[in-house]
Amino acid sequence: MHQPSTIQPDRLAAERRVVEQLYDAFNLQNPDLLDGVVTSDWKDIPLAPGQGPGPDGLKPIIHAFIAAFPDVRIAIHDLVQVPGKIAVRGEITGTHKGALFGMPATNKFVSFGIHEFHELDGDRIATTWHMEDWFGLFQQLGQFPAL
Repeated sequence: MHQPSTIQPDRLAAERRVVEQLYDAFNLQNPDLLDGVVTSDWKDIPLAPGQGPGPDGLKPIIHAFIAAFPDVRIAIHDLVQVPGKIAVRGEITGTHKGALFGMPATNKFVSFGIHEFHELDGDRIATTWHMEDWFGLFQQLGQFPAL
């Protein structure tokens, strides 16, 4: 007789916490949180312009984003999970109070969507594929970065 497979609830909860802590690096303005949640050779696909590999490559990006949006928040709206993989539909909000991609502050409050897929290797994120609605952000700001 075939037994239905069981998913380990403790594993799923631990993986969810790891992914939530990735976003907390922004929410708590603490890029060093990455060290505990991503592997040393973490792949962030695609890399932002000028971003280096691994967690140390994202830390300057987080610092720059916090400088541009001091009240930045990333909210998770949906999280779909199987063991070892988590998909997130989220939203980034904040007030544009500092330069971003060479664009001066507008003091506008913005909200734009993100979609991310995380693959975990044990208790850390090994790969993240992501897509942010940058076009929607730039429309809200009323400007686009120079090419």
